[in-house]
Amino acid sequence: MSAGLIILDVDSTLITSEVIEMIAARAGTEPEVAAVTEAAMRGEIDFGESLRQRVATLEGVPDTVFAEVLDEVQFTPGAHELISTLQARGWTAALVSGGFEEVVGPLAEKIGISLYRANRLEVADGKLTGRTLGPVIDRAAKATALREYAAQVGVDPAHAVAVGDGANDLDMMAAAGLGIAFNAKPVVQSQADAAVNEPSLMAVVDVIDARG
Repeated sequence: MSAGLIILDVDSTLITSEVIEMIAARAGTEPEVAAVTEAAMRGEIDFGESLRQRVATLEGVPDTVFAEVLDEVQFTPGAHELISTLQARGWTAALVSGGFEEVVGPLAEKIGISLYRANRLEVADGKLTGRTLGPVIDRAAKATALREYAAQVGVDPAHAVAVGDGANDLDMMAAAGLGIAFNAKPVVQSQADAAVNEPSLMAVVDVIDARG
């Protein structure tokens, strides 16, 4: 495949964890939040509604949580190598996340990505309010982001690759020329163009190369 655009989901794709669950651990609501996350990723609950439910449980958590989470979060093995390999080939990499800009932004900077989009958490008096700000980055918004980034960098969406693990990634993956399920939920693996069930994100390069 000639130089194109790769868009990756963040939680459980670019990184090994779900940031909202890491924040919920500070709020004492992690089991509840994890159950809703799992249902949403399987496609059983609308993502926007699941986000509202989960974020509401974070009310009162100090905004210092963002720095704490960034200290703990781990990139998925092969993440840096995937991005650097494709960028060396002239590709553009972008992140689109149903997670939070306060964490996604610094992660993007660490890995050398300038294009990213994510939800934002409202903060008042140094604490999370339990609400988000601005438009929700849901399933449809992820697909919109892919099309907008493709236009921005002059790449036909048919030459774009989308990588994700949850049901909210399906529209984005369908909008791309190649949708890759990475250690994904069954509903995603069944609808993706290709599935990678390996510990390293570098396996994504093999799929891209195999497609020519």
